[in-house]
Amino acid sequence: MHATRVFSVQRAFTELEGQMHGPGELAEATGLDDSTVHRILQSGIYDGTFVREARGLYRLGSGAARLGLKALMHEPNAEVAHAALEKLRKDTDGGLVFLFGLAPFSGARKQCLDMAVGDSDLSELGLSHRTLLLMTQSLRTGASGQAILAYLPEVIQEEVLAEPSRGEAERDSRLDEAEMLASLKQVRELGVATETEECMPGWSCCAAPVSWDGIVMGSVAVFKPRADMPRWSASMIHTIRRAAAEFTQTGDWGGWTSRSPRTV
Repeated sequence: MHATRVFSVQRAFTELEGQMHGPGELAEATGLDDSTVHRILQSGIYDGTFVREARGLYRLGSGAARLGLKALMHEPNAEVAHAALEKLRKDTDGGLVFLFGLAPFSGARKQCLDMAVGDSDLSELGLSHRTLLLMTQSLRTGASGQAILAYLPEVIQEEVLAEPSRGEAERDSRLDEAEMLASLKQVRELGVATETEECMPGWSCCAAPVSWDGIVMGSVAVFKPRADMPRWSASMIHTIRRAAAEFTQTGDWGGWTSRSPRTV
């Protein structure tokens, strides 16, 4: 019974607007009395689940993030995932195909989890296989990041848009907050993010979100030379969206479900 109460308080932080909340607000959201919520918050401070801020307010701490990371350790079946990427590469006539996910220890950033690139050594993208798999990038960087960012909570979007540029995606870093928010709204309306030479000169990219338990946690991205794909056709966009949906629906993804992506 106590565990249920603790989980209900944790869940309330994810459902209420804003990062910080007081015991009274949390009590109203959970249906618990103020004293019970206060005891739960106090006990959670010691293991980092909650952090006490000024004026009697609390926020989720790194302990809560560790729980989330443990849940995400149910990683996709590697063979199933790679086969899906290879199929998408074939369906896009040899496009360079990548699976991105939220980087676990780098804040709100993306990291490549797997790829299907045929014989390419990625030098035409100015990268290598090893570099791409090890580096992390801002979620405002290119279509693959924006396909994730568009569905994340507003507070995270604001933090990502406010972060200083690290030399990534020069064009994206020049977009002001209003322009980027409008771009993210368009991503949600279309179900995909597209770009032309924004990240890689001479290349275009189209990316669709992939969700875990109904929450977008990654994206599937296809790169094509701009000469071959000056504009992403409706059929190509449909193919990429369908592939992302197949990732979401695959039972071997250890918790990835068939529910549609939602904004949280």
